[in-house]
Amino acid sequence: MSLALEAPRAPSILSRIGARAKGLTRRSPTLAVGVAIILFFVVLAVFAGWIAPESPIASNPARVLQGPSEANWFGTDGNGMDVLSRVIHGSLYAFGIAVPVVIVGLVLGVPVGLWTGWAGGWGDEIVMRGFDALRVFPSIILALAVVAAAGPSLLNVVLVLGVLDAPVYARVVRAEVLSLRGGTFVEAAVAVGNPTRRILFRHILPNALRGAMAQTAVRAAWAVRISATLAFLGVGIQPPTPEWGAMIRQGAEYMVTGEWWVAVFPGCALILLVLGLNMLGDGLADLLDPRRKAATR
Repeated sequence: MSLALEAPRAPSILSRIGARAKGLTRRSPTLAVGVAIILFFVVLAVFAGWIAPESPIASNPARVLQGPSEANWFGTDGNGMDVLSRVIHGSLYAFGIAVPVVIVGLVLGVPVGLWTGWAGGWGDEIVMRGFDALRVFPSIILALAVVAAAGPSLLNVVLVLGVLDAPVYARVVRAEVLSLRGGTFVEAAVAVGNPTRRILFRHILPNALRGAMAQTAVRAAWAVRISATLAFLGVGIQPPTPEWGAMIRQGAEYMVTGEWWVAVFPGCALILLVLGLNMLGDGLADLLDPRRKAATR
């Protein structure tokens, strides 16, 4: 009597995800840690309404500046608001600034870098020197001046930071285009009569985007840090919006009287998110740039 052989079972989704996570951890531990931190804050941001124990702007004068306890794990601030709820909702505003800033920077900077790297000449020199002049001034000073003039709204902060960040992407893409435009595949595309538009967007842009995409996480960390600095200085997002920089500013005045929790917990959240984004950026740079990966061995 012959026994029928059982077909091998396909691995489950969880096992495949686990195998990929193990492989990612072996290839780049830095990237794995960065991804874990970012996923933690993404969960907080997406499910803030369910995770936070209270409304982030619900004040209660009867519990002003109460320390961490079972009722309020992170204590309360000077308005009687729950600090834990505000820190959780602050992650939503952090991503709400970082992601649009990166998108604006890419939309403005990538086409400029693509065009200047391909065309060269006086146009390239004028644009690059203009970007150099823009980068001479400290970013925080320019952002502070423009946001103060335009008004401390979320949209103004995103637009100002996105415009200030565009030269970074333009320079990265331009450098990639300069190294690619003399390549064999580009010469072959020109030889068969492809129009310039097709050469740029079909052959060069996909290869030139690797460096820009590796910069997105680092630039997102920059956007989170600068937006928090603007709020701390009083020209960014204003209270009672649960933004970490504004919370740190409010809590700074209580540090000298011992109410440390108002500023420390949002400060720790800010440091952890920026650290995670920077680690994610370093890991992406190692994976997307084989030359950098080989140089670090």
